[in-house]
Amino acid sequence: ALRIGYRHIDTAQAYGNEKEVGRAIAQSGLDPADVFVTSKLRNNKIGFDAALYGFEQTLTALGTDRIDMFLIHWPLPEVRDFVETWRAFERIYAEGRARAIGVSNFQIPHLERLLAETEVVPAVNQIEAHPYLTQEDLLDFDARHEIATEAWSPLARGGVLRDPVIEEVARDNARTPAQVVLRWHVQCGSIVF
Repeated sequence: ALRIGYRHIDTAQAYGNEKEVGRAIAQSGLDPADVFVTSKLRNNKIGFDAALYGFEQTLTALGTDRIDMFLIHWPLPEVRDFVETWRAFERIYAEGRARAIGVSNFQIPHLERLLAETEVVPAVNQIEAHPYLTQEDLLDFDARHEIATEAWSPLARGGVLRDPVIEEVARDNARTPAQVVLRWHVQCGSIVF
C-alpha cells in the first residue's frame, strides 16, 4: 500500500496488526511524518487508566512516541463509561502524544453526552456509511458540531457495486459504480478511507 501511494493507514488494536503497520512504515523508506496513522483503542481497554495503558501499547506496537489520530473504537456504554475513557484521551491530546483524538461508531446520544461532559470535541467520528446506510441525521449532527465524519465500509463491502441504480448512474456519467459512490460520499461531506 505504501509503495503504490497510500499515505493514510487505519489500524486498530483489535485488528492485531499495529506492529506490522509500524514495521512497514519504518521499512518503507518514507519519512514517517508523511504517513498519517490512525489507530483505535481495544474494547477491553476502556476506562481512564486502561485507556492510558492501551495507548502506550499502541505506541509501542507502532514503534513511535506519537500518533496522528487515536479513536475510541466503540462506545460500549453497557460495559464501561466511555466519558471516563474520553478523559484519558483528552490527557493524551493535551500532552501532544496524539495530534488528534476521535471516536468510532458513536451515535448522537453518545456524542451529546461527550459534548456536555468533556472539554475536547472529537476531531472525527468514524462510522459505517454507504448508500444503504446513509446515517443522514448523524452526518448532520457531526457537521453542526464540527466533527469530521469518516465513512468506513463506504462501498458496503462491495454490495453497492452491482446495484442497478448505481450501475445506471455510472453508465450515464462514464464512471464506475465505485467512483459514483465515492463521489457521493465526498458530496455528503464524508472522509472516505
